[in-house]
Amino acid sequence: QVQLVESGGGLVQPGGSLRLSCAASGFTSFSSYAMSWYRQAPGMERELVAAIASAGGSTHYADSMKGRFTISRDNAKKTVYLQMNSLKPEDTAVYYCNAVRFRMDYWGQGTQVTVSS
Repeated sequence: QVQLVESGGGLVQPGGSLRLSCAASGFTSFSSYAMSWYRQAPGMERELVAAIASAGGSTHYADSMKGRFTISRDNAKKTVYLQMNSLKPEDTAVYYCNAVRFRMDYWGQGTQVTVSS
């Protein structure tokens, strides 16, 4: 059974940092999946935060995250990370991990990130 499990969310003050992890299991070829982080704030649509190619060499960020967030992956550990620095209250959302390969599309259950003083 394919599963993505996010962790690392929590409450952090503005300007702080968090590192999210997404652990994959049940994937026969994790390294062949493009991985992404999305987020969804209350009342808002889900939006792309960052993406990393299957080989790990190419990354993409939403404009508002450039320079603050870093996506990375460890294919040996079947884990994707999102390092978030200089967090702002508007970064408050549920963060979801996504794995895509051809027509296969998998989501995790999400982890809550709250940025507040």
